[in-house]
Amino acid sequence: MVTVVVGGQFGDEGKGKIMSYLCMEDDPDVVVRGGVGPNAGHTVVVDGERYGVRQMPAGFANKRSRLLIGTGVLINPGVLLEEIDLLKKFDIKSRLGVDYRCTIIEKKHMERDTASDYLKTVVKTTGAGCGPANEDRVKRIAKRAEDTEELKPWVTDVSDELNSGIDDNKKILVEGTQGFALSVYYGTYPFVTSKDTTASAMLSDVGIGPTKVKDVITVFKAYTSRVGGGKLPTEDLEWAVKKGIVEYGTVTKRKRRIGKFDFELARRSVRINGATQLALTCIDILYPKCAGVREYDGLSDDAKAYIMDIESKLGVPIKLISTGPELKDTIDIRED
Repeated sequence: MVTVVVGGQFGDEGKGKIMSYLCMEDDPDVVVRGGVGPNAGHTVVVDGERYGVRQMPAGFANKRSRLLIGTGVLINPGVLLEEIDLLKKFDIKSRLGVDYRCTIIEKKHMERDTASDYLKTVVKTTGAGCGPANEDRVKRIAKRAEDTEELKPWVTDVSDELNSGIDDNKKILVEGTQGFALSVYYGTYPFVTSKDTTASAMLSDVGIGPTKVKDVITVFKAYTSRVGGGKLPTEDLEWAVKKGIVEYGTVTKRKRRIGKFDFELARRSVRINGATQLALTCIDILYPKCAGVREYDGLSDDAKAYIMDIESKLGVPIKLISTGPELKDTIDIRED
């Protein structure tokens, strides 16, 4: 059984929290990361301790799960090794696998990323080197994981592992990065990342065919936020101040721009991602009385009305509701 989790907005939707919850609650055999690379971060809170990861799958807290990084993901070996050390109490070394075809981000890629005035000041790239590394991959001149000495202990064929797991009826959780509106195809071009970020792209990244997927969970924040340049149609500083919303990006540490929930964007996201379920995060930010609530009936009436409005307008059921950063602060109304 394969479940895909992707972001429905501009990234920063809380996918790390949702992924971590699913990893602990559903106990998948394998958690595999697709997406771009270390320009995207997931924040995971485990027993009150906060971890920001840029390469590692967000499901690392489940010590039973095999952790894989798909071929479509760019690898910065230094960042990955730092995270292996940071998460050593989770026994990462014995559980990690990196696809041998992953492209390596080298120093020259980061230098090219930060040397471009257009990328720095207009697009406002993270400077992680992802765009230039993808450019070299397209040119067929990129270095790969199989050629990288420090990664050799973890090199594997991710697609082969996943498809063999599917044949053996294993539970597989595919983790996307960034968000729908940052897709180079469907996002707010040119203020986007350097590849597609939809559910279809995540399957390509990890090497699984679409007929193997049971569910696509698209994650939305209860409002909209964005780091970097580009349009944010519902941006509303006065509303954000009134609500007391102040946020900073996991990777860039830049202050996020805040807006109300964007229904037009969300409808496109649901359609193109083929969402079968939705997860809604940060409801506790808009409705502080809901912080830490773990049963749907414990939500305030106005929060319930807000959730029902989103669900009815998007036409897809909201099955997971996050009410706080801790994994247990989650309302789960899935049937199975």
